[in-house]
Amino acid sequence: MTTTQAGKRAATGSLVGLALGDALGYPTEFKTVPLILTMFGPWREMDLPQRARVSDDTQMTLALGRALRTATERGHLAPKRLERPLREEFVDWYQSPDNNRAPGNTCLTACALLKEEGRAWQDASQVGSKGCGANMRVAPLGLVPGLSDEQRAGAAQLQSALTHGHPTALAASDLTAHAVHLLARGTDPAGLVGQLRSYAYDNRTRYDHTWLGDLWTRSQDPSPEHFIARGWDECLEILARLQEAVRTVSPETDPCLATGEGWIAEEALATGLLCFLLFPDEPVTALRRAACTSGDSDSIACLAGAFAGAWRGADAWPADWSERIEYRGELLTLGALWDA
Repeated sequence: MTTTQAGKRAATGSLVGLALGDALGYPTEFKTVPLILTMFGPWREMDLPQRARVSDDTQMTLALGRALRTATERGHLAPKRLERPLREEFVDWYQSPDNNRAPGNTCLTACALLKEEGRAWQDASQVGSKGCGANMRVAPLGLVPGLSDEQRAGAAQLQSALTHGHPTALAASDLTAHAVHLLARGTDPAGLVGQLRSYAYDNRTRYDHTWLGDLWTRSQDPSPEHFIARGWDECLEILARLQEAVRTVSPETDPCLATGEGWIAEEALATGLLCFLLFPDEPVTALRRAACTSGDSDSIACLAGAFAGAWRGADAWPADWSERIEYRGELLTLGALWDA
């Protein structure tokens, strides 16, 4: 299948899918699979809560989406043009009364530092953190039309680095945006993991000074190439595990057992992808599988939803689900902008 992005409304499908996965997984996060099954019934029948509230995952995705809209309205997407609105959006989110959805410590710590006038963003970046908080929000970069590969990769890593500066967080964000982009353009899911592994090998020692500046000097690494290779190597390791899991894992077992619980960036990418790849043509089943997991269920399900929606488009999701998702208006507005 190859479809144009606009024809299937991939951006709308991806953003809505991300939020639906988030809302489905939000009540199950921090719970064991047996407890989830006791509380919510068989996983294949899980329903979206009537009040479909999302977590900070969707809130920060929208913050990135707004920053991207602002930056691209001003011209060619470039580091300084993105950094300013992105920083403002992240600080606005940090100070918002709606920021009450159990946000991650890394985002809170970094945003408190980003708030300080005159502080270089590299000095706010948490270079020791590879939590999943950066790649669960990066999907918009796979959906904005007209970006070059260099812009998409650079911006994906920059948006991660403002909070999560660990090289694995950078690489996982880059890979997540690339996966969303490939699926939106009609890449067959069967070949997706192989393409992502090739992409990781090709970029393994490429440190983009234009987008990252001297971020690497905040680490203990002897060179920028050494710094960034650490991240790609951890992602390559999990992608190899993912490739094996797609072939061998039963859909009835907790996907976290194969590719990790998703609290860290590379595991969230792999387990979100695994849930999607187990059910590439059953997007709702993929979300339900992702929400019924022992790990970071809302982040895993939001990534699964972003992948499934990019692949299947806006019609992937039941109307009665889409109609009651929190932030629906803003999700649809951004989706329509990038699908146009």
